[in-house]
Amino acid sequence: MTNLPNLLTLVRIFLVPLLVAALVQHNLRIEWGSHVLVANDFFALLVFLAAALTDLLDGYLARRWKQVTTVGTLLDPIADKLLISAALISLVEIRLLPGWMAILIISREFAVSGLRSIAAAEGYTIKAGELGKTKMMMQVAGVSLVMLSIRWPAAEPYGMIAMWAVVIFGLASAVNYFRKFWRKVDTSIKLRRRHELIMMERQKRRLERATRMRERLDREEPARPSMRG
Repeated sequence: MTNLPNLLTLVRIFLVPLLVAALVQHNLRIEWGSHVLVANDFFALLVFLAAALTDLLDGYLARRWKQVTTVGTLLDPIADKLLISAALISLVEIRLLPGWMAILIISREFAVSGLRSIAAAEGYTIKAGELGKTKMMMQVAGVSLVMLSIRWPAAEPYGMIAMWAVVIFGLASAVNYFRKFWRKVDTSIKLRRRHELIMMERQKRRLERATRMRERLDREEPARPSMRG
């Protein structure tokens, strides 16, 4: 059953293609007669901020109303990655953001998601730290400022400063995630491997005892008829 937090997550996913269209298609606008009410740059900014707002609301409402579900837990990070990746790639397409910066940020997102998936498979949950939350806030601010620079070029330096902050906080939080991953998952893997080695050693000893017993019985078997004779 779909609850409101999950519905907000789905809305965020459906807003992604609309955001891309608003950024890439310059003729996308809302008009009233001969007047342009909302141009594509403002429309893209409104869509992005609305999607970012659903990111804040769905988690808050899910915890407040105790409606945390497996579907929501799986969809929420996917929706976040889709939104940020679409915004960054679109900004690269219209030449407002360096390609290497978008690649670095997106690669970090998927690398951290991979670490968290491996940790979850091992039975551990790596929660977002303060660096990750700060990075997300800077991400929204940076992308919004870069979008504003479409209409007001004076906002471009501030947008790039914010995007550099996203890169710095993103790399720092990725290192923090890796440390948590290594401390928990690596210890778990070592303990499991040690348990497997102990079980293999016990199995080896059982086989050796069984082999020795079989050899002893084989040696004693020919002697029994001669004793009866």
